[in-house]
Amino acid sequence: MKTFVPKKDDIEKKWWVVNAEGKILGRLATEVAVLLRGKNKPQFAPFLDTGDFVIVINAEKIAVTGRKMAKKEYYNHSQYPGGLKTTILEDMMAKKPEEAIKRAVWGMIPKGPLGRAVYKKLKVYRGPEHPHEAQNPQEYKF
Repeated sequence: MKTFVPKKDDIEKKWWVVNAEGKILGRLATEVAVLLRGKNKPQFAPFLDTGDFVIVINAEKIAVTGRKMAKKEYYNHSQYPGGLKTTILEDMMAKKPEEAIKRAVWGMIPKGPLGRAVYKKLKVYRGPEHPHEAQNPQEYKF
C-alpha cells in the first residue's frame, strides 16, 4: 500500500459561517479549529493545509461556564521589565469580543508556518454581518 498525499488541486476549500450566539467559547473554538485544519475531511494530512475558511459571527454573544467571565485572565507582555498587562474576559468581551475567540482558536492549532497559514483563514466578527457574501459561505451546524 502507498500513502495517499493530496495534491494542491485535490484540496477543495469551502467557506463556512458559524453563528457563535449562545455557544460555549471552548467548544466553539474546537469545532472551528477542526474546520480550519481540515480534520473533518478524508484527505487530511497533518503536514498540509487542507482546511476551509471559517467566518464566525455574533462573537459578542458567546457564553462561558462557571465564573470565567470574572476569573479568566489574558496576558500581554511588552518585553520590557514590568510590562505584563492582564485583562479579564469580561473586559475583553466589552472592548474586543473577537479577540477572545481568536485566542481560543490560536491555542488549538499548531504553532509555526502551517499554524499561521491556517489561522489566516479565520474571520471573526462582532455582529451578524460579514463582508464575505461573494464567497457564498454555507452555514455550519454543530
